[in-house]
Amino acid sequence: MSDGGAEPVLVGDNLRRVYREGPQELEVLAGVSLCVNAGESVAVIGHSGSGKTTLLNILGGLDLPTSGEVRVGGRSLSAVGERERSRIRNAGLGFIYQLHHLLPEFTALENVALPLMIGGSSAADAASAAREMLGEVGLAARLEHKPGELSGGERQRVAIARALVTRPGCVLADEPTGNLDRGTARGVQELMLRLNRELGISFVVVTHDEELAGLMGRRMLLESGRLREA
Repeated sequence: MSDGGAEPVLVGDNLRRVYREGPQELEVLAGVSLCVNAGESVAVIGHSGSGKTTLLNILGGLDLPTSGEVRVGGRSLSAVGERERSRIRNAGLGFIYQLHHLLPEFTALENVALPLMIGGSSAADAASAAREMLGEVGLAARLEHKPGELSGGERQRVAIARALVTRPGCVLADEPTGNLDRGTARGVQELMLRLNRELGISFVVVTHDEELAGLMGRRMLLESGRLREA
């Protein structure tokens, strides 16, 4: 937890998300609130179809709520246009997915440097920071390898390095170990927890993995459109 006076890194306030198809309405989120302080780790659990990925996409500014507000580092995502929303997202948040979504034609170093270059860093500065972050995740010897030349666990480590290279306040992870065998998943879990602890970056992790959820500082259950402590 951060000190009481510090601005939370991520706030979702009374979030509703309603999907409409003709006369039908489906309320996926029914007034969800979540406050994440610096250095926290939060697991969001719930059955398939409960809206966990919808919540993560809204918290990450990839989708907008029907009502309610998301604030990243104190800035409202709904109060700005798409360009500024993208800038806030790129600077303040990192994303890890079940599938790594690395660019296959780029090396590990180039994949990790990309968010910094999108944010305006020079190629040299971006490469230097990417090299350092790949070292943090144990891939200093794999900088020039492309995703097809890496194991599943190594690809996910590259994805974690890419999420962390901008030093965001919070990383949002959607089933980050869901595509890995148990041994590899455990290594990725330990890596995420170490980086959370050492770098002070918050993690919000959507997962079905009870072992991973149990390692997080807080467990939240999303059920019937509402979020509560689990």
